[in-house]
Amino acid sequence: MFRYIVRRLLQMILTFFGATFVVFALMFANQDDPIQALAGEKPVSDSLRAALTERYHLDEGFLTQYWYYMKGLLTGDLGKSLTGRDISEMLVDAWPVTIRLAILAILIAAAIAVTTGVYAGIRRGGLFDNGTLLMTLLLLAMPIVVLAPLAQLVFAMELRWFPATTTKDATLYELLLPAIVLATTVIATQLRVTRTSVVENLRADYVRTARAKGLAPRRVTWVHVLRNSLIPVITLIGVDLGVLMSGAIVTEEVFNIPGVGFNLARGIRTEDGPLVVGFVSVLVIIFLIVNLAVDLLYAALDPRIRYE
Repeated sequence: MFRYIVRRLLQMILTFFGATFVVFALMFANQDDPIQALAGEKPVSDSLRAALTERYHLDEGFLTQYWYYMKGLLTGDLGKSLTGRDISEMLVDAWPVTIRLAILAILIAAAIAVTTGVYAGIRRGGLFDNGTLLMTLLLLAMPIVVLAPLAQLVFAMELRWFPATTTKDATLYELLLPAIVLATTVIATQLRVTRTSVVENLRADYVRTARAKGLAPRRVTWVHVLRNSLIPVITLIGVDLGVLMSGAIVTEEVFNIPGVGFNLARGIRTEDGPLVVGFVSVLVIIFLIVNLAVDLLYAALDPRIRYE
């Protein structure tokens, strides 16, 4: 187990440097005139332009800028955005509402996907199973950039079941519609993995043995089959964190939620490079830590994983 943990930590470090390098390179390549993009139509004085250029090393080469960026990141200094605000303070303000939104979306997705997936696997080939497969195809074909404004128009503006926009102090009810929209980005995948896993385990030898020993069908299904079927789903939920974060950029922008995704969308729109790479770097770190925890949990549940 110790060797497995060391190997995963080394992979995590390489992934971190690779991901941050790609993000920084993309922002650098897309960078036209970030100072003017931030100011919009307003004129920018020469003295202000010179001061901002010197502060953010905008006249330096790519590798030099990347070195300053990594130096600050590894010492815990995320720097300041082009608006002059401290990026760490912006993250502290934005995280609470994004965390509540993400947790609510994960709970909704897991509850629907596991319950429906297990029942569809038990009733494979039936009307319910075919109906859920059709529903997952529709969800996979529907991008969140279409689904989010459509849900806002129908359920918030027309039916008035939910508020159309929220604030950073939003209640769970106010976050419910954005969380359902965000959950749709991962429900289909989790449901299909759960259903497939249940079907495979129902055909396994240990299930036939349990039935031959006279165990009640309900105990075989809900204790033995369900426990083994949830192992790949647990791993998938950890990977889905990255999908949820990318979906949060659209969801928070549509529902005007001032969270991490909302700030990222604004940073991309205004070419605020320090803000974008700072936020994305923290997201990468969180994503890697969550995936490491999931992998360790997976290895603990299934010892074969750590010897592969």
